[in-house]
Amino acid sequence: MTSCGFTGYRDRTRSDKVGQVNEVYRRIPGLGLAAGLATLATLLGTLVPVAGAPVLALAAGAVVGMRTEAQVADSGRFGPGLTWARQHLLGAAIVLLGLGLPVGAVFTVGRETAVVLLGTLCVGAVTALIVGRLLTLHRESVILIAAGTTICGASAIAATTAVLKPDRERVAYALGTIFVFNIVAVLAYPPLGRALGMSEQAFGLWAGTAINDTSSVLAAGIAFGPAAASFAVVVKLVRSLMIVPLCVGLHFTGHRAGTVDLARTPLWRTIPLFVVLFLAASVVAGTGVLPSSWTAHLTDLSSWLVAAVLAAIGTSLTWRRIRAAGSRPLLFGGILAVVLALSALALQWSTGWR
Repeated sequence: MTSCGFTGYRDRTRSDKVGQVNEVYRRIPGLGLAAGLATLATLLGTLVPVAGAPVLALAAGAVVGMRTEAQVADSGRFGPGLTWARQHLLGAAIVLLGLGLPVGAVFTVGRETAVVLLGTLCVGAVTALIVGRLLTLHRESVILIAAGTTICGASAIAATTAVLKPDRERVAYALGTIFVFNIVAVLAYPPLGRALGMSEQAFGLWAGTAINDTSSVLAAGIAFGPAAASFAVVVKLVRSLMIVPLCVGLHFTGHRAGTVDLARTPLWRTIPLFVVLFLAASVVAGTGVLPSSWTAHLTDLSSWLVAAVLAAIGTSLTWRRIRAAGSRPLLFGGILAVVLALSALALQWSTGWR
């Protein structure tokens, strides 16, 4: 290489490094905003368990987004960092969730509740397909709201977003829909459970199966009784495992739709890396290798990352976008929530859970 060629290469390398450093600096304000909102939501979530950190982070992000729309836009001061948070923090948060799902607990509770869990998932999927078509909703909105309602609330929407790459507005509206019915469920389920004469374990199964977000499941369980709360959380974590087949199914569906060339894409690449790591984390949690104190801290970190992602997504939820989305997604989410609650009750009673 000549002296001039080497000098040109060195200049290009230096220019690339400067560009990368500048890009990092451009992300700092948005990442700082997402981190601050997540921290605030986490602190408030301990004081207001009826909402929880995820929904509070989404609400806080939405308030900031509606008041500073120009600043949080992609070209605004906070835009680059918020965009990076939406795209890159999702996988890490979902992987860490696996550390709260020890394989042994999954198998035990899964065997005991399989009929109720799988039955409600099937009913929810069929209902989503039929109602989504009747309301002529966009496919992405149907998948996001159905995943959040039938599987794992904000975490399922986050995982689905990482695979599906949907429009940001649809993600924000799906999360807003989940937020509304989280609050309704936490307020309505405990008095309904008492009116139906349910035992604490039966109520825990109902809450863990039919309420979509973990924080709301825990809040409803605590309102009913301590045994209900502990069983509801375990059921909810088992239900969260359905994130894995959901993500894999979305990848294969994308292949069949022609968005990825199967001839050029190895089979193993159809499975997202974070899904594989999620399963590995669950196995690690089941071995007991990690001290319980580590597991608790890592789970808290996962919740904080989810809150940061939701805060970043919430900033894109503006009144203009809500009006553009219309009322049909909210109606769709409401119908799914009611169907899920009723089908879970019917399956519980038919299998002796009272």
